Amino acid sequence: MNVDNGYVDAPIESGIDIKKEIVRLKKEKNAVILAHYYQRPEIQDIADYIGDSLALAQIAARSTADVIVMCGVLFMGETAKVLCMDKKVIVPDVSAGCSLADSCNAVEFEKFVKAHPGYTVISYVNTTAAVKAFTDIVVTSSNAKQIVDSLPADEKIIFGPDRNLGNYINMLTGRNMLLWDGACHVHEQFSIDKILELKKNNPGAKVLVHPECRKPVQIIADKVGSTKALLDYAVNSGFDTFIVATESGILHEMVKRCPDKKFIPAPPENGSCSCNECADMKLVTLEKLYNSLKYEMPLVEVDPAIAEKAIKPIKRMLEMSK
Repeated sequence: MNVDNGYVDAPIESGIDIKKEIVRLKKEKNAVILAHYYQRPEIQDIADYIGDSLALAQIAARSTADVIVMCGVLFMGETAKVLCMDKKVIVPDVSAGCSLADSCNAVEFEKFVKAHPGYTVISYVNTTAAVKAFTDIVVTSSNAKQIVDSLPADEKIIFGPDRNLGNYINMLTGRNMLLWDGACHVHEQFSIDKILELKKNNPGAKVLVHPECRKPVQIIADKVGSTKALLDYAVNSGFDTFIVATESGILHEMVKRCPDKKFIPAPPENGSCSCNECADMKLVTLEKLYNSLKYEMPLVEVDPAIAEKAIKPIKRMLEMSK
């Protein structure tokens, strides 16, 4: 057995039904499997719960499982661990990173915060536990506007790390938050020209855009919102064709929920691919999930001193999001 590459690299018995074994191991170990909407379809299908970052944090916080398996990227596992320090938290491949989280180094962020005394610090959930430790309130794209709106109009705010989401919230709320200059490389890559071409070729199609996208892409959207908000819009609207500008993993749930509607992934600027995927979100496979449950590795660990600080802004978010 080898875990040097971030996952349990161990042989799997020939002829076993991996899906059935995952279900058996889950029951045996009192484990719960959480998966983000951007995961592979087969991972979403076997999970106990799927959701965006806010939903997964809420589920982890109230879980009675002994083992939480977070099928997502490492910061999601860290958030779950901070909320459940007494539980085993597993990410089947801990090498699954996040370009947005990577764009905000904790040491540099601390310097930035200290250089602006008197500011309330709001950090997007796509950050490391170490960054959350220097934060007053954590937000997700689902609740960022709600939380910013709840603060006094004259409150000085630092918002990090996503500049696109921060600018979008500034526009919606009339605020002038001080923004950290970070971004998600996947959401920054969507091509406005290719989206407009798709719209031309699909008259009546509605454009769904995540607020991590650049402003020009947001401007041509019919709906800007979190992954969950885009899903809800597609399900509840009377329209039948959608161009979706967020990580293409969400299309699996959209098609499941709306089999009679058409969903077109928005393409990136470069390359011949017609969709835009996060390679890190696709690192978790059924084989890695099976081995992670079998061996209860790799475990997510967070320094208790960091966790003690990081849990405060996370809990504040959860309270403000009820």
